[in-house]
Amino acid sequence: MWCGCSERWTASATAFRPDRRQALKTLAALLTAGCSAPVTAAQRDDAQRLALESTAVDLHSHPGMLPSSPLSLESQVERMSQGKVRASLFAAVADGPVIGRRPQGGLYATREPRPGECYSYTYRSLEAVRARTVAGKLILIQSPEDLDAPRAQGKPGALLAVEGGDFLEGRIERVQEAHERGIRSIQLTHYRVNELGDIQTEAPRHGGLTAFGQDVIREMNRLGMIVDVAHLTFDGVRTAAGVSRKPLLLSHTVLRTNFARSITDEHARVVAGTGGVIGIFPVNSGGYHGFSGYVEHIVRMIKAVGVDHVGIGTDMDGISPPSFVSWTDYSEWPSLTAALLARGYSREDVAKVSGGNFLRVYRASAA
Repeated sequence: MWCGCSERWTASATAFRPDRRQALKTLAALLTAGCSAPVTAAQRDDAQRLALESTAVDLHSHPGMLPSSPLSLESQVERMSQGKVRASLFAAVADGPVIGRRPQGGLYATREPRPGECYSYTYRSLEAVRARTVAGKLILIQSPEDLDAPRAQGKPGALLAVEGGDFLEGRIERVQEAHERGIRSIQLTHYRVNELGDIQTEAPRHGGLTAFGQDVIREMNRLGMIVDVAHLTFDGVRTAAGVSRKPLLLSHTVLRTNFARSITDEHARVVAGTGGVIGIFPVNSGGYHGFSGYVEHIVRMIKAVGVDHVGIGTDMDGISPPSFVSWTDYSEWPSLTAALLARGYSREDVAKVSGGNFLRVYRASAA
């Protein structure tokens, strides 16, 4: 049997070695959180069977797509195959050309984009993913029914997504163009306060979601696209929940930590109230570090909103610095499901978190 508490402490001590007081505080938080349930050999075997039988989906990723990606897209696709990850939302970063890092840490928009800059950058970013689908390395997912193909063909599927509606440049007709070009999900905001709404990491300018942002949601509903409200402020999410006729996706976050991108229980319940799903990403935050900390982030969200509204959104290759990410290997996906089985969740519930909840939201969005 295996327990991850020592591994959690090792990760946190490495991340915070320059500040011994901070490390001691982190250790205290880990002791308060308690030790993860040991995983038995039978649970690991069950997780492997579940990987074969269910449809695991990563709700948000950039595998091999960014200049900072440690592995190539081919390597990440191979790891997806090994871990039986059936599909992922491969996200282009629309505001990528204008994003920089503050000296004290944290990403922000360093300038306003030039006309057409975010638009052209977005579609260039997706070309590499499209090329792999044409070459037969990935299966392009255009409808919920297409998600049967990855298991049948033994290849991962790719849903084209965009992180940030900046590429729309305030033009509503570009939503339909995005759909026609294969994009199936748009995250309204990212690290730039854009034409659609405010973001969690900057002072609000719009009071939440703009009128254009609301129109984009209505158009996405009409076209059957998935509306992603990650990075959007709580005020914006509340408005989005009132506007959307379909379930919302909040693709990558954690619950109640000092991390600016975490959300409150109320924020989470608003998304769940639409029938939506919240993806949890592997960040060392709030005293939850390493693999065990990631599992704890997932469990905490399940306790807050229920197992029907939680998923896994790894933000693969999109989390920095490296000391902040606690899990980076798609081939180890069954370890996540094994850990949830060890925490007492049923096979049915673990399958929901691994991808079943996303399938429900995708079907409802596309209907």
